[in-house]
Amino acid sequence: MDKPFIRNHQYNLIKKQASLLQNACNTVSDRKVVEAVRSSTLIKMIEAFPEATELQKQYLEKLSTLNKSEDFQRYLLSLEPYMTEFPQLSAAQIKKLFPKVKKLKVPDLDAMDYRYVTYMGWTDIASNKMFIVYQQNGQHIGIEGKFTPTNKKSVCFLCNRHEEVALFTAISKSKPANASPDYYKAIGNYMCVNSDTCNKNISDIAALEKFIGHLQGKHES
Repeated sequence: MDKPFIRNHQYNLIKKQASLLQNACNTVSDRKVVEAVRSSTLIKMIEAFPEATELQKQYLEKLSTLNKSEDFQRYLLSLEPYMTEFPQLSAAQIKKLFPKVKKLKVPDLDAMDYRYVTYMGWTDIASNKMFIVYQQNGQHIGIEGKFTPTNKKSVCFLCNRHEEVALFTAISKSKPANASPDYYKAIGNYMCVNSDTCNKNISDIAALEKFIGHLQGKHES
C-alpha cells in the first residue's frame, strides 16, 4: 500500500476503536446504536490522521465497516507492517541527552520492538530516578526526574489508564526574569511505573508534549 505511517499511539487508538466497535457489533441489537458507533469510529480515524493520503484514509476507514471478530483481528494484524519505528539511538547517544548523570544505566536497546514505543522510559531504583527519551520536531529530548512509587493504582497522566503509578517530578528550565540563582520549579505527575505498559496504552501524545513544553518553559500554566 504505502510506506509506514502509523505511530504507536495511533495504533493504540485504532485498537481501542476496534474494540469498541467489535463489542457493539457483538452485544448491541439496536442497529442505530451500532451505526452511531461506526460513525464515531470513522470520525476518530480521520481526526487521528490529519495528514493521511487518500489511500491511507481508505485503508483506515475500512475499520468502520467491519462486523465479525475475526475481521477485526485480521485488520489489526494487517496494520502492523505500516507502523513506524521510534528513531533508534545508541547507548552513547542516550547518555549525551543526560550529560549531568554519571554512570547512567541505559535500558536493553536490543530487546526493544521500536514499533511499539512512543517514548523510552526506564527507572534507576538505586537513585530513585526515572528517565524519558522522546522525539519531537526531529530532535531527541531527554528528561530526568525523581521517581516516587505510590504502591497503588491510579490514572496515569500520559496514557489515561488505571495502572500502578509513581510520582514523577522533574525540574522546569523556565525561570522568571528576576528569579534568584537558586530558584527552581518542580513539576510532578503520576505516571505508569512500567513504561512498557504505558506505551501499550497511550493513544494521545498531547499530555506528554504539554508536560515537556512546561519543563522547557514553552508553555506556562
